[in-house]
Amino acid sequence: MTTDNQTPPKSQAHIIIVDDDEAMRVSLAQWLELSDFDVTVYADARDALGDITSDFAGVVLTDVKMPKMDGISFTKSVLATDGDIPVILMTGHGDVPMAVEAMKSGAYDFVEKPFEPKDIVESLERAIEKRRLVIENRQLRRQIAHRGSLDGRLIGNSKQMYALKEEIANIAATEVPVLISGETGTGKELVARAIHDLSDRRDEKFVAVNCAAIPESTAESELFGHEKGAFTGAAGQRIGWIEHAIKGTLFLDEISSMPLALQAKLLRVIEQREVVRVGSNSPVKVDFRLICATNENLTDAVSARQFREDLMFRINTFELAITPLRDRTDDIALLFDIFAERAAERFERPYDRPAPSLIGQLKKHEWPGNVRELKNLAERYVLLVGSPEDRFQRLFKGGFDLAEPVATALALADQVKHFEERLIRDALDRHDGNVKSVMEELDIPRRTLNEKMKKLNIRRDKIV
Repeated sequence: MTTDNQTPPKSQAHIIIVDDDEAMRVSLAQWLELSDFDVTVYADARDALGDITSDFAGVVLTDVKMPKMDGISFTKSVLATDGDIPVILMTGHGDVPMAVEAMKSGAYDFVEKPFEPKDIVESLERAIEKRRLVIENRQLRRQIAHRGSLDGRLIGNSKQMYALKEEIANIAATEVPVLISGETGTGKELVARAIHDLSDRRDEKFVAVNCAAIPESTAESELFGHEKGAFTGAAGQRIGWIEHAIKGTLFLDEISSMPLALQAKLLRVIEQREVVRVGSNSPVKVDFRLICATNENLTDAVSARQFREDLMFRINTFELAITPLRDRTDDIALLFDIFAERAAERFERPYDRPAPSLIGQLKKHEWPGNVRELKNLAERYVLLVGSPEDRFQRLFKGGFDLAEPVATALALADQVKHFEERLIRDALDRHDGNVKSVMEELDIPRRTLNEKMKKLNIRRDKIV
């Protein structure tokens, strides 16, 4: 049997017993443990509250009449933490009316003393099943929300993009440092923002710093800040980017470009969780989530003595690798279509959707600039004049063979249609048909959303 205030293992159903009567605590705990429950016992309800959070996956069993905090007040405090935690009250005959009132306020059940242990077990098993379903439903809703949000941000149906989204959804809520690797233009900052927005720091700042864009002469001041008079031109105190990111997420892009001297200082900040401004001797405590990105192989940079090995180990607790666009050609048609539609809306131009046979030719390009290059091409397509065929010839200077089989191209167009329909239906379902909320989540104007819903035959009153 577990002792007072001792936390049991989590493998079995967890029961918290609160009773000031030691004999009752011991005997009830022994019986429940023989029935294959994990049990934690408390004599004081106030102590038990510290063990109960919204993630608590078990059931609370409490006496009603207790000194210091009675069972009714305790129940209210538990339900204030999470209204779905089952609380079962153990009552004397005279306390039954009080227990009934407590059930009206959210308590799960009550048992009247004296009771048979099997009666308690039956009530506990029902309550545990209820709590299990609540926890599972919450996890499912979080996964759906993460998936919907990611689908709206990171566009693509390829197996590589699905895998990347799964990894982001899995790692976002943790605090581990993340290293994002990928070629220029693959969307590393977009991935970093997605991690931030799905994390517990989503309401705080996302501070993005391009290490390659900071002059080496001012890099230390930019990152760590400085005090007034620290150097010539330091007319006042300046908060650095690291300090600016307190409570939020610090994204260091092109981390491999950081000078070695600054790498050592960054390592100390990560290890000590404090920063010292230039010209100061007083450290400032900093709390931030670190995400770094690189388009170079850091292992090679370490071998070339251009990057500190100890820093590399610190920043890549979890690494996300973004596949270049040429290796996930299944996403190209969908990306082009969405980028072109957004450009048409922004530039107030019509979007003459190219024939599937034209869009299919995009797969033949090497895309050295990755998604950034494709977005630029889609925007240029919208701004050009002439037929879609003429525009494509001008975009690629006639370098494409326009005879790709129509069947393959139609399949690509069909993929775009099915993706859009699923994305909109899922968003409408999550927001109970609220078009304004859907517009905000998907980041598209009302007119575009209405046109797509009409084209895809989606009605708000038919969402299931």
